[in-house]
Amino acid sequence: MLTNNPFADITALISPEVMQGYVVLMILLVIGGTVLDMMHKQSAKYFFETSKQAQADAKQEVDSGQKAKLAMKTVANEVLTSSEFANTKRRLSHLMTMYGFIFFVITTALLIFKYTGSGTEAPALVTVLWHIGAWSLCVGGYWFWFAIRVDVASEGVKWYQFNGRGDLFILGLLFTATFALLWSFTGSMLFFALFILSSTVLFGSVYWSKFAHMFFKPAAAYQKKVAQADGSNENLPADFDLSDPAVHAKFPDIPEYMGKNPPNMGLGIKNEAPNHF
Repeated sequence: MLTNNPFADITALISPEVMQGYVVLMILLVIGGTVLDMMHKQSAKYFFETSKQAQADAKQEVDSGQKAKLAMKTVANEVLTSSEFANTKRRLSHLMTMYGFIFFVITTALLIFKYTGSGTEAPALVTVLWHIGAWSLCVGGYWFWFAIRVDVASEGVKWYQFNGRGDLFILGLLFTATFALLWSFTGSMLFFALFILSSTVLFGSVYWSKFAHMFFKPAAAYQKKVAQADGSNENLPADFDLSDPAVHAKFPDIPEYMGKNPPNMGLGIKNEAPNHF
């Protein structure tokens, strides 16, 4: 079953050209929804103004080589490994959902544009990755929905409660992958129709869901790294050495209330297991 190309099985009812047109339409909906979301939130304006302010407040110059390294670090940490999640379960759930979605979308495009109606049978690797991607998305998504999301220490939201933009996105992902697998395994046109309906809601609701968040998040992480490197640090206070006499001269209340050699209290948030996110 994992080597089955379900899109090739329905060419008698739906032509490959119609399927390809649908995929193109979904891509246009994602682009349009992202642009509308960006215009509504003025995200581009915010990033531009924040970057301009950071340049004005910069204490040192960050050259193009350093910026390239920071960009690579952002891709490696925030994009590929999601290191911003301190909670291991939440991180694994996110990675399974993310990579499942990536494999599912890419292999769907391959199966429809290259191996449906062309007379060429889809390689087993592509069809297996399509099914594995959908399975990974389901495991990570349902894990988040039924176990992590309802944890009182983290969010404490009942599994049956719909909680706005974020839920619209995750439910769209889950229903799309679930009905895709059911359709592939059973061949039922009911599941195919539900698969198409779910994917249309997923890609057509970008403006109202958190779909566009996946594009803005890496940009914000990169901008934060640049701000830390050039010393502007988003106008946040510097990390002072509380035992430094120069710091005592600048802030006389430190030795008055904490002594001349205050203990290093460290990151208080690390005193507790990372259950909150």
